[in-house]
Amino acid sequence: MATLKDIGVAAGINIVTAFIFFIIFAVLRLQPFNDRVYFSKWYLKGLRSSPASGGFLNLDLRAYLKFLHWMPEALKMPERELIDHAGLDSVVYLRIYLLGLKIFAPIAILAWAVLVPVHWTNHTLELAKQLENVTASDIDKLSVSNIPLYSKRFATHIVMAYAFTIWTCYMLMKEYEIIANMRLQFVASEARRPDQFTVLVRNVPPDPDETVSELVEHFFLVNHPDHYLTHQVVCNANKLADLVDKRKKLQNWLDYYQLKYSRNNSQIRPMVKLGCLGLCGQKVDAIEHYMAEVDKTSKEIAEERENVVKDQKSIMPASFVSFKTRWAAAVCAQTTQTRNPTEWLTEWAPEPRDVFWPNLAVPYVSLTIRRLAMSVAFFFLTFFFIIPIAFVQSLATIEGIEKVAPFLSVIIEHGFIKSVITGLLSGLVLKLFLIFLPSILMTMSKFEGFTAISLLERRSASRYYIFNLVNVFLANVIAGAAIPQTIGVAIPMKATFFITYIMVDGWAGIAGEILMLKPLIIYHLKNAFLVKTEKDREEAMDPGSIGFNTGEPQIQLYFLLGLVYAPVTPMLLPFILVFFALAYIVYRHQIINVYNQEYESAAAFWPDVHGRIITALIISQLLLMGLLVTKRAALAAPFIIALPVITIGFHRFCKGRYEPAFVRYPLQEAMMKDTLERAKEPNLNLKGYLQDAYIHPVFKGGDNDDDDDSVLGKLEGEVIIVPTKRQSRRNTPAPSRISGESSPSLAVINGKEV
Repeated sequence: MATLKDIGVAAGINIVTAFIFFIIFAVLRLQPFNDRVYFSKWYLKGLRSSPASGGFLNLDLRAYLKFLHWMPEALKMPERELIDHAGLDSVVYLRIYLLGLKIFAPIAILAWAVLVPVHWTNHTLELAKQLENVTASDIDKLSVSNIPLYSKRFATHIVMAYAFTIWTCYMLMKEYEIIANMRLQFVASEARRPDQFTVLVRNVPPDPDETVSELVEHFFLVNHPDHYLTHQVVCNANKLADLVDKRKKLQNWLDYYQLKYSRNNSQIRPMVKLGCLGLCGQKVDAIEHYMAEVDKTSKEIAEERENVVKDQKSIMPASFVSFKTRWAAAVCAQTTQTRNPTEWLTEWAPEPRDVFWPNLAVPYVSLTIRRLAMSVAFFFLTFFFIIPIAFVQSLATIEGIEKVAPFLSVIIEHGFIKSVITGLLSGLVLKLFLIFLPSILMTMSKFEGFTAISLLERRSASRYYIFNLVNVFLANVIAGAAIPQTIGVAIPMKATFFITYIMVDGWAGIAGEILMLKPLIIYHLKNAFLVKTEKDREEAMDPGSIGFNTGEPQIQLYFLLGLVYAPVTPMLLPFILVFFALAYIVYRHQIINVYNQEYESAAAFWPDVHGRIITALIISQLLLMGLLVTKRAALAAPFIIALPVITIGFHRFCKGRYEPAFVRYPLQEAMMKDTLERAKEPNLNLKGYLQDAYIHPVFKGGDNDDDDDSVLGKLEGEVIIVPTKRQSRRNTPAPSRISGESSPSLAVINGKEV
């Protein structure tokens, strides 16, 4: 069991580690050759073209004396300016850290002022040491473990539980209201985007007489005659995308060997082996080999392009449908289109940057089966993962090491080494064990068929949170025993483990984030071996986005730990406050200078954040109730029962009051924006703006622009010229695109007046 000395040693190691990271970062960011890594966002936005200081190295010694100057600089940019610079998603993500500070700073002050004296002034653990040979540390004296059974002092914990709940709910409600207003203001003020006018239509029913494109146009001309503008059918271009990626990789190798040859003064042509991993097989000229492979793949790409355009089987029963106004798109996206609720399913189209194109080719009917299969797989992943984690954790203790390697007993029993193992090793092992989890969860989310990157990240974040709840929290607290028997003892005892985990993951881990080691290495490797043009350099320095699927579940774990341990072991709260403060500064700096957000969802993820904090609050209340029962405070426990009920009621209120702003688009807002745009730009060619917005990326740009243009022409031609085959087309109250005349309606045919 960790003592105050062990925690102090671990804190010292993590503080020194974080400080070293900051010094290394200060040195690296000041070097001109690293400028495109640590200020990549300014380059990608076109606001910076060269380092502030010229040359290869920065020799200005005064700059190194201000190695922490980036911290106040990161806090200077106002929030409104930050929204314009980085987007609402990034700003609201930062507000999660601020919310943690707002919730836990008052709770920490109140807990240390009230609960710590209540815990410390008892002598329960000292008596237990003498009479029952119980081991306890000074940290346990600050926890609820130091209060005897049947004590009336548990009334203090009930009062504090109510105070903590009321304060947390109040801050959640205020933050929900602020962010809902920020979202509405952002949507109202943002520039024109294709997704504002477009819906994604899925599960288009098959028709023997018309193609998918003809059927979509016919349906929307009939049912949205005054508002339908254009559409773009969805095609299965996954094989084509794979070929394009393959050619890109081959081109990278060709560029590498060409640069290598041009820099080789001896004029010896580079060679490559064709066997496994280039370690065996026939030796050939590398440049000629990769030139041949690139040409071969280019021909395959051209053939596959033609197949995608000509083969109707590659056209999926889905389409991006665009309307003349935002109001019409909002009506279509938020209403049922037919009597059969399983056909013509409409939803808001993701913005083009947010579309995850491979999943548009997934048949809609298979989505339920895929998601059920992944739910089962996630269940087994979560619960079977407990076994290796528990095993490794058992080895990361003094007792575990002595049991496996008795000959190390002399070394690990040394004071400092023992403190390091007790206060650092278990948290570090757990952190290392979870490195590959985000990639696994993201792969599972992709298999489920979500069509937007933002939805993939939110789904992955949700599962990461559940995994942390089960494997990081519950498995460490109540593993191997029934909850009622251990909860009163296990939760306070595990506080020291979670303190060490917070220091490893939340202190040193956050400080290590700012070094950007992986993007730094990748950029310099690409810059040395692959970069030939400015476009190549932009691709090399792209650091990616903030990573909502990994960052947000980490934050939620700290909310859970803080709310659970606030009435039990308040000593943990200062460590959480340090995490929230440090993470806020670090990620604010990264968002301003480094991360380039892939998409903009206008903070659509906030209901998930709110719901997980509510879940953590309810879990903390239930665990406190169980703790009071095991402490024989049966008369006090019933007073806690009302707290989960109140919290659930509060959540339902917030869900009904604020969540609609995140899942629906108000028609009033849409009409106002449309009216304003018509007044400002009466001659806007909206169809030209939207026509190619949702063309698959493999048909845009690239090396063979002429081929791409011809394919685009064929795709667009398919959309524009629609030969009518169905008799029901006579219902279409719009001019025919073939004859230019209006088709007679059924009323006219039957001789009736409309």
